[in-house]
Amino acid sequence: MYPAEMFLVVLIVCVFAVATAADGSGLVQGEKPLRPPAVPLVTHDPYFSVWSFSDLLTSDWSKHWTGANHALCGMARIDGKPYRFMGVRPQNAPAMKQTRLQVLPTRTIYTFEADGVELQLTFLTPALPHNLDVLSRPVTYLLWQVRSTDGKTHEVSLYLDASAEWAVNTVDQQVVWSRYQLDGMDVMRVGTVQQPVLEKVGDNLRIDWGYLYLAVPRRAGDQTVMAAEHLTRNSFAQAGRLPDSDDLRMPRAAYDDWIVLACALNLGKVGERPVSRHVLIAYDDLYSIEYFHRKLRPYWRRAGAEVHELLRAAERDLPKLLKECSRFDAELVEDLKRMGDEKYADLCVLAYRQCIAAHKLVADFDGTPLFFSKENFSNGCIATVDVTYPSSPFFLLFNTELLKGMLTPVLDYARSPRWKFPFAPHDLGTYPRANGQVYGGGERSEENQMPVEECGNMLLMVAALAKAEGNADYARKYWSLLTRWAEYLREKGLDPENQLCTDDFAGHLAHNTNLSLKAILALGAYSMLCRMVGDTSRAEEYQRLAKEMAQQWMRMADDGDHYRLAFDKPGTWSQKYNLVWDGLLGLGLFPKEVARKEIAYYKTKMNSYGLPLDNRSQYTKLDWQVWIATLAESRDDFALFLDAIWRWLNETPSRVPLTDWYWTHDGRQVGFQARSVVGGVFIKMLTDAKVWQKWLGRARRSSADGSVLAPLSF
Repeated sequence: MYPAEMFLVVLIVCVFAVATAADGSGLVQGEKPLRPPAVPLVTHDPYFSVWSFSDLLTSDWSKHWTGANHALCGMARIDGKPYRFMGVRPQNAPAMKQTRLQVLPTRTIYTFEADGVELQLTFLTPALPHNLDVLSRPVTYLLWQVRSTDGKTHEVSLYLDASAEWAVNTVDQQVVWSRYQLDGMDVMRVGTVQQPVLEKVGDNLRIDWGYLYLAVPRRAGDQTVMAAEHLTRNSFAQAGRLPDSDDLRMPRAAYDDWIVLACALNLGKVGERPVSRHVLIAYDDLYSIEYFHRKLRPYWRRAGAEVHELLRAAERDLPKLLKECSRFDAELVEDLKRMGDEKYADLCVLAYRQCIAAHKLVADFDGTPLFFSKENFSNGCIATVDVTYPSSPFFLLFNTELLKGMLTPVLDYARSPRWKFPFAPHDLGTYPRANGQVYGGGERSEENQMPVEECGNMLLMVAALAKAEGNADYARKYWSLLTRWAEYLREKGLDPENQLCTDDFAGHLAHNTNLSLKAILALGAYSMLCRMVGDTSRAEEYQRLAKEMAQQWMRMADDGDHYRLAFDKPGTWSQKYNLVWDGLLGLGLFPKEVARKEIAYYKTKMNSYGLPLDNRSQYTKLDWQVWIATLAESRDDFALFLDAIWRWLNETPSRVPLTDWYWTHDGRQVGFQARSVVGGVFIKMLTDAKVWQKWLGRARRSSADGSVLAPLSF
C-alpha cells in the first residue's frame, strides 16, 4: 500500500470512529432515534438527487426524488457467501442486517452486519456552502469500512453497480456506454444516444443528457465491467467475479437487459483492523440552465474544466474533504441542539442536503455564480421568488453569495424592458429554462399574479442580505427598482386586494392579514435600507409610515385573543409567520404582545402533527411552522411546535423526501416534495447574532483566501 493510500485508510477509520461514538443509532441522538421519511444518498441538484424511500436500504431500490428508480445495487461476499447491503436483487443473496442509520448534514452512514463482519457504508456529498468550488462538484463518494467482529479473519469482497436509469428520463430511451482510465481509476460512463441538452422543461422529469460516471480507484484483484445487471450481479453472487468483457450491444433501451456500471473490490482477508475502500459517482450535465436563451455551464466548469479534471480533483481532495465534512457536521449539529433541541437538530439535518439539491449552481458568462431553484412537485417553475423567500434563512446563515445568486436573475429581469409591471415578478420560467415568467399572466397581464407577496419578499430578502453583510452595497445596484416596489406596497400593502399569496394552494383571499404583515415589515425593511445608504429623510418617512400601518393592522386584525385570517372575517385565524422578520431585522414595528397573543392562541389549535396553516383546513406548511416556533419567547413553547413536527417526521406514512405541505391530523402528504423551502427551518439560527455571524464568517474567509470564487486548480 502506498503512503497516501495508508493515510486515507487511517483517516477514514478515524472519521468513522468519531461518527460512531458521537451519537446513537438513529438520525441524531435522542432516546428514540428518528425514522426519516426518506434518506438522502446522492444529492446535488434537481436532476442528480437520489434517495432511499424506505427504512432498510435492502427493501427497495434507491430512487430519484420524483420516485423513479435510480438503482444502486450493493453486495458483500463474506467467506464465499453473498449478501446484499443495497437493493432488492439478486434474490439468492440474502440481506445483511442493517443495525444503524445515521444522517448528518453532509453524510449518510449505514451499518450492516453478517457472519461476524461489520460493514459501514457512507454516502459523502461535500455540500459545503462556504466553498462554491466544492459545492458545485457533482460528485458523491461511497466509502466502505469493513471489519471483523468475532475475532476471526474473513475473506471479503464488495460489489456495487449503478443503473443506466440515472441518465434517462424514461427507461425506453436509448443509451450508450464507454470507459477509460485516469490516474489509476477505471472510469465508466453511460448516457443517452440523443443527448437532448436542455430540451425538456417541466416538473416530473429526470435528466436525459450528459453522462453518469462511476470512477473506481483500482487495487489488485479489483474488476470493473459494463454489462446486463443480471449477469454482473449473479456472477458476483455465485462466483465472486464479474463477466470478463463489457457488453457491446448498443445502443439499446435502458430497460433492455438493464445495463449497469459495475465494480467488484477485493478486500482480501479482513480482521479486527478496519479495511476501507471508496468509489466516486458523478454526473456531468455539460450545460445546466438556459438563462434568457443563453446556455450556461455548471459552476465547476466556469474556467473550462472537463470531467476528467473534475474526477481527478475529487479523488485528490477526498482526505481533506473527509476531515472538513466531519468537523462541519459535528459543529453544526451541536449548534442546532444548543439553539433548539435534539429534535430541532434532527429536522435541520434532514433538510440540509435537500435544500441545496433543489438548486443548480451555474456560472454566468463573466463567471458570476447564479443559483437557480426548481419548484419540485409544485409546478416546475425556476427561480420562484416565493420559493426563495422561505429558503432564504439557510443561505443567509451559510453564504450570502448563494442568496445573491438567486436574487440577481430576478432583479435583472425585473428592471429589463420585458417586465412592465410596478411589482416584482413571480418566477423566471420553467426549469431548466429561465427565459421569463410563466406563472399566472406571465408577462402579458396581472391575472393570478402575486404583487404584494413578491414585492414584500424581495424587499425583506434584500434587507436581510444587507443586515448579514453589514452594508447595503448590493441594494444600491437596484435602488430604483426597490424604491418602486416600496411605493407599490405603500399604496397597496396595508389592505391587500383579492389576490394570491405564497400559499397559493389556498386560493385567492382579499384583506389577508398575514400578507398585510409582510407588506408592513417590507416597508420597515426599506426604511432600514434607506438609512444604510444614507437617505435619512426617506428612512424616517418610511419608518413613520410602517409604524402607523402596524398600529392600523393591530386594530383592523384584532379578534380578541388572537388576530384574524382576513380583516373582514371575524372568528377566523391564521399563522402570522411573516412577523418573524420584525425581530430578525430589528425593525421593532410591532409590540411583543402581538406575537405572545398569537403563540398562546396557536397552542389551543395544535393537532397531533402540527399547527394548521389557518382555520380553513387541517393542512399545514413545514417551513412556516418553524417560523411560528421561532416567534415563541420560551424554549418550552419552541419545543412544543418542534415535538409535533418531529412526531410527524417519524410517523408520516408518506415516504418521500421532505414534503412541506401535509395534513396535521394524519400526517399524510398533501403535495410537494424535495423542495428547497425546507431551508426555512434554519431560521432559528438567525436569532443569535453570534451564531449567525460565526457561520457566515466561513464564507467570508473562503472568499478572502480565494477558495470560493477561484476556478478549480489542478
